[in-house]
Amino acid sequence: MDEVFPVLAGIALGLATCPMRPGWLRLALIGIAGFGLGATASWISGELAISRVYVLVDAAQVIVAAVLSGFLARLATRSSRASLSAGL
Repeated sequence: MDEVFPVLAGIALGLATCPMRPGWLRLALIGIAGFGLGATASWISGELAISRVYVLVDAAQVIVAAVLSGFLARLATRSSRASLSAGL
């Protein structure tokens, strides 16, 4: 149950940064915010009291979820645009 927050935070981050241009700015924001959200997730779950290494694990979960959800959102909007233009 402790891994729900990093995944949901990553999905929200990926969807929030999806329309950003240029790509390097999106990746920088995902990296910085992903690390912060990963540290927050470690603190909320109490893993931070055990070891600081858990920050890296939770940050990786946030960043991977953000990148994948952003990719899927862009893919879905691209395919819906293509189907709309084909129908006109």
